[in-house]
Amino acid sequence: MTSHAQRERLLLADLLERSGPDAPTLCEGWTTREMAAHLVVRERRGDAAAGTLVPRLADRLVRVRTEYAAKPYDELIHLIRTGPPRLSPFALKQFDEAANTVEFFVHSEDVRRAAPDWTPRTIDPVFADALWRRLEQGARVLGRRSPVGLVLRCPDGRTTVAHRGTPVVTVTGEPAELVMFAFGRQAAAKVEAEGDDDAVAKAYGAKLGI
Repeated sequence: MTSHAQRERLLLADLLERSGPDAPTLCEGWTTREMAAHLVVRERRGDAAAGTLVPRLADRLVRVRTEYAAKPYDELIHLIRTGPPRLSPFALKQFDEAANTVEFFVHSEDVRRAAPDWTPRTIDPVFADALWRRLEQGARVLGRRSPVGLVLRCPDGRTTVAHRGTPVVTVTGEPAELVMFAFGRQAAAKVEAEGDDDAVAKAYGAKLGI
């Protein structure tokens, strides 16, 4: 049975292929080529990918990612589609599911929603539940830099606290949209935010995400 991460991997690879190497994304400064390079380095060059979290390795990450971005675009798409090497932790199904389900979904939406004529994707209930579970697990990390209290709520009432504090902003939307909001794509997320105007503005301007 195909896992959520495996399905999202293939959907993302197909989307990047159709979009071509020069399409815009929601990731500031990245075209689809830079995004593809990021995805490949993340899975295949752990020595460089650590620069995402370790400041002293950040320059190395940029250098390696630039080197990969210079490769033929078709090669990058092939590496994404076929997945990580066997000895990579990403090759383990449980790790892949935990690390890549949301990663691939968000980056797919980064490409889709950057297009002027984009239309919402239909999310099946099983996948929506999977996205909600991941969001619940990571909400405190994703919302840690919020300058206001931040509550994420589904229309059915499921709720998780991303950041404790006052004043409180409550953001309501489907799990997929809440994921986009919590990962720093607030402007592109189809949600409703409740709270005083200043607090809502701060929530939308916060550097949320990893």
